[in-house]
Amino acid sequence: MVVEEPILPDAPPPRGKPVDLRLHVDGDDAVERRTRRTRIGFFVYLNSAPIVWCSNRQSTIESSVFGAEFVAVKHGIETVRGVRYKLRMMGVPLSGATCVYGDNMSVIHNTKRPESVLKKKSNSICYHTIRESCAAGESITGHIRSKDNPSDLASKILPSGQLREHLVRDTPLLYDIYDDHSEKE
Repeated sequence: MVVEEPILPDAPPPRGKPVDLRLHVDGDDAVERRTRRTRIGFFVYLNSAPIVWCSNRQSTIESSVFGAEFVAVKHGIETVRGVRYKLRMMGVPLSGATCVYGDNMSVIHNTKRPESVLKKKSNSICYHTIRESCAAGESITGHIRSKDNPSDLASKILPSGQLREHLVRDTPLLYDIYDDHSEKE
């Protein structure tokens, strides 16, 4: 059975230059001390401009970081699926598959293996959602180092130095307020 990304026949023809969609995703397992709930976070970028972000506490308790990351990628891909649909319905052409970046190597490797077998039902559902998206050509998964992953801002409590580095590096329009810019003027 061949899986294809659903494109409605009444969608307007694409016009203009194609746009690029990227998804950065992260999950932090059992981060809340009282409930041990997982916090997921992701950012969706359209031509390197953030258009959607999420920082959400999950309603389920995951038993591993692997499961938490799988849930985060599934939620991110579901959001991107909606963004892709909306762009197509507005006549905006897409440059190809959405690049999905995560910092958990086990999750990334499992999303690229169609023969992967997972015993936990919730992980298996997430796996099949992600695999279907990859097989349909709407997403491609790839690894990014944790310190380079901007979605850490939405899923973890970061020390102030690391938080500042993320804000300055990932958002070129922002400048470091601790630098003395008055001397340059």
